[in-house]
Amino acid sequence: MRFRFLIPVAIIVIVAGGAWWYRGAMSRFFFRPTDTVLEVAPNDDKKQLEIIAENLDVPWDLVFLPDNEMVVSERGGTLHFLKSGGRVTVPGVTEAGEGGLLGIVLHPKFAENQWIYVYQTDKRGGIIRNRVVRYRLAGAKLEDEKVIIANIPGAPYHDGGRMAFGPDGFLYITTGDASVSSNAQDKQTLAGKILRLHDDGLVPADNPFGTAVYSYGHRNPQGIAWDDAGTLWATEHGRSGATGSGYDEVNRIARGENYGWPIIQGDAARAGMTRPVIHSGPDETWAPSGLAFWRGRLFYAGLRGEALYETSIQNGGTLSKPRVHFRKEYGRLRAVVVGPDNALYITTSNKDDRGTVQAGDDKIIRLSPDYPL
Repeated sequence: MRFRFLIPVAIIVIVAGGAWWYRGAMSRFFFRPTDTVLEVAPNDDKKQLEIIAENLDVPWDLVFLPDNEMVVSERGGTLHFLKSGGRVTVPGVTEAGEGGLLGIVLHPKFAENQWIYVYQTDKRGGIIRNRVVRYRLAGAKLEDEKVIIANIPGAPYHDGGRMAFGPDGFLYITTGDASVSSNAQDKQTLAGKILRLHDDGLVPADNPFGTAVYSYGHRNPQGIAWDDAGTLWATEHGRSGATGSGYDEVNRIARGENYGWPIIQGDAARAGMTRPVIHSGPDETWAPSGLAFWRGRLFYAGLRGEALYETSIQNGGTLSKPRVHFRKEYGRLRAVVVGPDNALYITTSNKDDRGTVQAGDDKIIRLSPDYPL
């Protein structure tokens, strides 16, 4: 009699467990946004918002030339000149999963030297690698190729790819852990790091480890920006996969610090490791990408979060709870860039095989300098 009673109980447990696993596995497979309720920004002023470009192919980053021409990197390997309609193919790019033609940045003295830097993925002999290459932009042509840094480990996932010149004149580069978590803690590899270099690729004398590495312990940082006090901030993707998604981060970056991946996440602490200033928690997923300091606040794009997030810098260097703009309205958001007109430019990323493609995708959205916050 005892076993007759246990059989239906076991069946119920198995069915319930299977349903729970299926729900979790499917949600992770389709990379849909979480439904955690966040503070929604009280604005919807469409008069201050404009779609300025459509039908782009996975735009990853954008820069403005001195004549206000906007150049967009498309992950497949193309630089797209929006005003003129011109396109140039960057040589040697392989679009492999999250890799391809990623970040682009102009030299601070671009008007004098016409140097543009690109972060690109290539696949040779079955091995995926990332590198940074500098070109001279002659009209819509790329000339005088110079490899700034090569042999950054790559993979179909976690390639980093954001670049920016800092207030100190050095080039900062984010790299992912190339899907090997231990890379982040290994200071001998370029994966899972923020790098810092001279504009010609030489290592600055005051880098902490005598290499290109500036900070380490990163999973997949995809946004960097400086505030008006000169503090460097970075966004970083937290965990995903079988353990669940969450613990996305905004970090305050300092020379030589270890940001803990994969040993700590969230509010966990360990000696010698730096916790994030804010994180999404274990149940909310931002998948943060581009980051910009605009109108005294930090704004970062959410891929899986499908939103623009806003946070204020508080006394003591803490950050406020993020406010959410455009939740699920435009889909996955990738780049966030302040233009020369002090407007905020945002790209969608719905054609990257993880989003729901909407009419006109992918797009560039312009928020007026007067957009209500």
